Amino acid sequence: MTLLSPGEWGIVALSLKVGGVAMLGALPVAFALAWALARVHFAGRVLLDAVVHLPLVLPPVVTGWLLLLAFGAHGPGGRLLAHLGISLLFRWTGAALAAAVMALPLMVRAIRLSLEAVDPRLEGAARTLGAGPWRSFATITLPLSGPGVLAGMVLGFARCLGEFGATITFVSNIPGETQTLPLAIYGALQLPDGDATAARLAVVSVVLSLGALVASEVLTRRGAGPGRQQHVL
Repeated sequence: MTLLSPGEWGIVALSLKVGGVAMLGALPVAFALAWALARVHFAGRVLLDAVVHLPLVLPPVVTGWLLLLAFGAHGPGGRLLAHLGISLLFRWTGAALAAAVMALPLMVRAIRLSLEAVDPRLEGAARTLGAGPWRSFATITLPLSGPGVLAGMVLGFARCLGEFGATITFVSNIPGETQTLPLAIYGALQLPDGDATAARLAVVSVVLSLGALVASEVLTRRGAGPGRQQHVL
């Protein structure tokens, strides 16, 4: 199997850029949602949890169609962004938004589990010693939940690399702009002589995804190590 062509390297670079931007953009939202679901008791928490995980069970095409309704030229989000001179349609930024929406449930779940694993008595002990809420969060909660947060980020990045349905529905399959690895593989398979290209890109996709999954598992195991099981007596 030959090395990737310059155009194929460009597809890989675009996929990494879209995945990285999507993951970083989704992180603050994912952490806030995970914190609310793990630490805040309020009416409608079950409904919020269901809405957050909806992209996992909806057909990706439906998610892309909803994004098109919301951020298209005539959608409320699209009109608002147009006033700011921003357009997501047929742009790599739109591909990043679609990937972020699809990755959000996995990130929220991983971060929520890591927050729930932090013993509240440790935070309570820090407060009795004079630490305020923010200092307790920075010195107790964040370090202990850190491996789980990182695992959620890596898992979300892996999901972004594999996103297809929502992306092609929302921003189409435009070479050099929105054509990430899954879309490029799909496009290559439509060509009579595209099998070799599809095979090369598929290998890259498998390697990247497998590496991200292994990294996520390592971080998860590290976060669940003996140190995480200690409690204040």
